[in-house]
Amino acid sequence: MYGTTPRALAALSLTLICIAGPASAADDSVRIRGTIERVEGPVYVVKNRDGAELKLTVTDNPLFVAIVPSTMADIKPGMFVGSAGTMQPDGVQKAIEVHIFPESMRGTGEGHYDWDLKPQSKMTNGNVEQTVAGVDGPILSVKYKDGEKKLLVTPETVVVTYVPGNKDDLKPGTRIFVSAAKKQADGTVQTPRITYGRNGAGPAF
Repeated sequence: MYGTTPRALAALSLTLICIAGPASAADDSVRIRGTIERVEGPVYVVKNRDGAELKLTVTDNPLFVAIVPSTMADIKPGMFVGSAGTMQPDGVQKAIEVHIFPESMRGTGEGHYDWDLKPQSKMTNGNVEQTVAGVDGPILSVKYKDGEKKLLVTPETVVVTYVPGNKDDLKPGTRIFVSAAKKQADGTVQTPRITYGRNGAGPAF
């Protein structure tokens, strides 16, 4: 995919295993959804979505994963996708975002579970069984090991896919997501991986 090598895809696979699971973090970790404000040597100064300023560092041999825009037209039956969204009264999940996993990551974070993107939001990861037209947009039937959910994709839904990234992309203004950065004694937080939006794209999850 996108001319990536098997080694790059393997590294990407390890990264996605760690970012696509239920929202449960240890007491000494913090989830980051924010924007890089500046770079001070090895430290990324990030403004988190709650307004807090965090100083983020990476471990040795860190992994960087870029998010790039995709479209609903790229989603085909048989693909493995993930989606954060909110449940509607009719049981359909209205997708805030849909991310398309590389085939090598089939099964990552599979299931339907609570997520902390918004109050009462859910994450659903599974196989696309079919797509049908709906009044408000296409509806994906997504099947996972314990069940099946229908996902409504509206014109406002963000559709993205993953590609191996590069630390040189991490500049002021770049939007990032870190699932569980570990708090350090000096007040910084540290992570082995950063997921970020390339060319203005941004993690919605």
